[in-house]
Amino acid sequence: MQLITPLLAAAVLTSNVVAHPGHDIRAEMAERAAFMQTSKRDLSHCAAKMKARGSVARRAAVAKQARKTRSIAANAPFLKARDVDTILNTTHLSSESYTNATDEAILFAGNNSCVLSPEVTQGPYYVSGEYVRENLIEDQEGVELILDTQVIDMATCDPVSGAMIEIWHCNSTGVYSGIIASGNGDSSDTANINATFLRGLQLTDAEGVAQFTTLFPGHYTSRANHIHVLAHFNGTSYANGTYGGGYVSHVGQLFFDQDLITQVEATSPYSTNTQDLTTNANDTIFSEEAVSSDPVVEYSLLGDDVSSGIFGWVAFGVDLTNEFTVTPAASLYAEGGEENASSGGGGGSGGNSTGGGAVPSGSPPS
Repeated sequence: MQLITPLLAAAVLTSNVVAHPGHDIRAEMAERAAFMQTSKRDLSHCAAKMKARGSVARRAAVAKQARKTRSIAANAPFLKARDVDTILNTTHLSSESYTNATDEAILFAGNNSCVLSPEVTQGPYYVSGEYVRENLIEDQEGVELILDTQVIDMATCDPVSGAMIEIWHCNSTGVYSGIIASGNGDSSDTANINATFLRGLQLTDAEGVAQFTTLFPGHYTSRANHIHVLAHFNGTSYANGTYGGGYVSHVGQLFFDQDLITQVEATSPYSTNTQDLTTNANDTIFSEEAVSSDPVVEYSLLGDDVSSGIFGWVAFGVDLTNEFTVTPAASLYAEGGEENASSGGGGGSGGNSTGGGAVPSGSPPS
């Protein structure tokens, strides 16, 4: 395995500085800024090759089938931006009029999937050993999100097959499964350490694609709505359906248009969330990513409004020479979840069943 540079080693081990409840993100911001000075910024150099491979037709087929299942129609996006102000003021949903008679390949022709630069920490609410599965919803309620992720080799612009993509995010009221922590829902509910909702992994196919059916993420104090993502390699798939071991070559976070967030947050049970809502404009992780890439998911509504579901897609580049070891806040074993006391990921009391939680002790930089 490749040796990790001091900067990267510090980056993957410093999980206690991310803006989750009870954490301060200033150290992460400094680490990421230093890392990005020597990192490729985006996948713009791969645009032509990505389009030639037929990603447009494949995504169009996915959207068409999803709409056919629901017997409804919608719009689709093809926009991309590259700086904070432009991204914040750009919709990733097209103004094109869409009907079931419209050729989806026309609507998806831009193929402007958002592209992510590497993050440098996985966040303190990462749980290792989760299930390999496509549907992550379990008993949770919210707006369904079909998320299409495509992994690209940043050096060759070719798809990366055989990568194990992992995503996780909070539920509609801002609570993560698998973690007992102040600010993460009812911290007196110790059963949450065994919960697995809205977490899972999928192996990328020959086109570098892994797809998930999940819910649109909710929000919690100090962070805008977002989804975490890791790209694992050389791990082990166990007989009980879980995955572990190996190393990580990409750590990132995905975001969504603010107007889309507003629409979703107006629906139940998102509207019952008592935590303060942080917008993209005030989320420091969003701002750091948007300086060098577009971290916003491209999307198409599957119906006349968000209640019918959302189809979103993102392509992100992986530097296959990177081999990181991440430290989880907890791990899922056959016997259940177990907290990693040294991760800095949890502990404390307070909170309530609606996800109100305690006000984070850390504050983002001004």
